[in-house]
Amino acid sequence: MTQTSVQTTHFVPADLPTSIRHFIGGKFVDSVGGETFDVLDPVSNQTYATAAAGQQTDIDLAVAAAKDAFDNGPWPRMLPRARARVLHRIADAVEAQDARLAELETFDTGLPITQALGQAQRASENFRFFADLIVAQADDTYKVPGRQINYVNRKPVGVAGLITPWNTPFMLESWKLAPALASGCTVVLKPAEFTPLSASLWAEIFRTAGVPDGVFNLVNGIGEEAGDALVKHPDVPLISFTGETTTGQTIYRNCAANLKGMSMELGGKSPAVVFADADLDAAIDSTLFGVFSLNGERCTASSRILVERSIYDDFCTRYAARAQSIVVGDPHDPKTEVGALVHPEHYAKVMGYVEIGKSEGRLLAGGGRPEGLSEGNYVSPTVFADVAPTARIFQEEIFGPVVTITPFETDAEALALANGVKYGLAAYIWTTDLTRAHNFAQSVDAGMVWLNSHNVRDLRTPFGGVKASGLGHEGGYRSIDFYTDSQAVHITLAPVHTPRFGGK
Repeated sequence: MTQTSVQTTHFVPADLPTSIRHFIGGKFVDSVGGETFDVLDPVSNQTYATAAAGQQTDIDLAVAAAKDAFDNGPWPRMLPRARARVLHRIADAVEAQDARLAELETFDTGLPITQALGQAQRASENFRFFADLIVAQADDTYKVPGRQINYVNRKPVGVAGLITPWNTPFMLESWKLAPALASGCTVVLKPAEFTPLSASLWAEIFRTAGVPDGVFNLVNGIGEEAGDALVKHPDVPLISFTGETTTGQTIYRNCAANLKGMSMELGGKSPAVVFADADLDAAIDSTLFGVFSLNGERCTASSRILVERSIYDDFCTRYAARAQSIVVGDPHDPKTEVGALVHPEHYAKVMGYVEIGKSEGRLLAGGGRPEGLSEGNYVSPTVFADVAPTARIFQEEIFGPVVTITPFETDAEALALANGVKYGLAAYIWTTDLTRAHNFAQSVDAGMVWLNSHNVRDLRTPFGGVKASGLGHEGGYRSIDFYTDSQAVHITLAPVHTPRFGGK
């Protein structure tokens, strides 16, 4: 099965750093003990930089800087409008250098350049959105006429520990940084070790925008070292984590010891359910984009396609033909639609699932490395049909350009298949029957549902999953709720008749 590919001279951005450092208390610093780790370029798998590898001591210093900035600095005490102005300056800076950010993100992650540019622009929009939201934030007031007024006072929680993934790192960092900073928290960010490059850019962006020293702190490192130390630190009252489910379970256990607030967006194995009355052209467009964009490395990927039996054969034929035409190649080439996976470890995992799939389904497209791309972490967009719900490739998150297609006969069978995995992040439903659409949407185990659409989000809506896909929701006011404590204040307007204990 020949895969369309492009072979270009591998682009290396100018002025790449050879070392990536922590940012603590307003200064770039190395690890106290000098520990480092190698950072690879996913197209060549060659080391292009070394990054400081944070340990307990480095996390302690970062948390101390963040705590001092929270306890004694101006940031939590600024008026919302003043913080919003800073956030808008951050958005302006990101927007002004979006091409450079995309260039670095593509080099570091293997994402196609056109998609990386969209992620950089989304990062800017995240800061604009929360800058506006914090100014518009309204708190509840309750009046008991002649007796009492009660109101809610929203207070930033403190030092927020932010742990982010490697699939779209810059954008997902902004998704946590923007509401945390808007709320008045100070932060310690621990980015994914595979992709530390773009995270290192935040320090100068924030400093230029006027974020005080100590408000933003960055510690690179391995999850089991820097991430573990951040989660367990007694002066970090809340953790926001995006990543895979088994890591989330470990963080959950470690947060429990100190009763920390948690928000976790974890793995997914999201169904796209295509009924016979659907707009088939639109459904094929959407489900192709939904699993093969971002190299398939997306938690909300529609990686299980469930198709009504009467249109199943036609769907499979058309879907496979389109998948074989997807352009795989150097991420910096604008023609590229699927680039290189992020790291050889992840490449090996995805290719392992491809081999498993060859005994669990009928291979319609892909199934190996694209022709002409002998180096780098390239996987051909891979399509398996006739996949049983007991198959590993149906049940387990692959997080790559691999999709399964399974037929169903009835609405009840479609719902059982959709809900028949441990995950519950997203679901996509394709039908023109309005009653079926609403009933199915409300019955499916998913934190988010799209009807006749791929993943197009309104930033005001909650983002998160159920079951093994997460704990808590962020997005819009729910993000502000997470990064603030709601304090109820009660004011008496009349004499209070209190029973007199111990009186005569």
